[in-house]
Amino acid sequence: MVRETLQHRQARAAAILRRLKKEYPDAKCELDWSTPLELAVATILSAQCTDKRVNLVTPALFKKYRSAQDWAATPPATLEKEFHSTGFFRNKAKNVRALMARLDAEFGGDLPGDFDVLVSLPGIGRKTANLLVATVFGKPGLVVDTHFIRLSNRLGFVKNETDATKIERELAKIVPPKDWTAWSHAMVWHGRRRCMARKPDCANCPLADLCPAAGNAAAK
Repeated sequence: MVRETLQHRQARAAAILRRLKKEYPDAKCELDWSTPLELAVATILSAQCTDKRVNLVTPALFKKYRSAQDWAATPPATLEKEFHSTGFFRNKAKNVRALMARLDAEFGGDLPGDFDVLVSLPGIGRKTANLLVATVFGKPGLVVDTHFIRLSNRLGFVKNETDATKIERELAKIVPPKDWTAWSHAMVWHGRRRCMARKPDCANCPLADLCPAAGNAAAK
């Protein structure tokens, strides 16, 4: 494949996003939430778990735990039992309790909107912090999950790269900040609905002519 210039990569990314917006006009975070704290918890629970499963678990939890103090004061064993079906429940319970204790002690029980502060909190890595700043606070955020990683490689924006931070930094050069959130949601929706891990539906993909993995002759 002929190596693209940065300008060409940016133009191809813009074309990809236009098509995906048309294909998925309602693309958004698929975790159910109504407050910033709820989304923080839901995102922690979504690690190694489907959003669908998390959305089955959280309604009862969100009725029971209304504040950071409520979460922090709950015994670990109780949260472990309630988180059990989402997998890795011990670690998730530990992270939620630690996060909520910090929020209660240092931020008045509220979730801060600063990315650098968020990544310093328990249970919040770059992916979660980007999701929170983008979804809750309306700031640009590249949410690099497994779908984002897979599609970034298939679309040829990175090559055999699995490091989320490296992919985030590379895509930040290609996609303008104003489009980071839309790009992130589009990658997730397309990854779940068309560009699946095992059997991507290349024959019916709206990006086939822009994707090296789909056999685009112009990209070879």
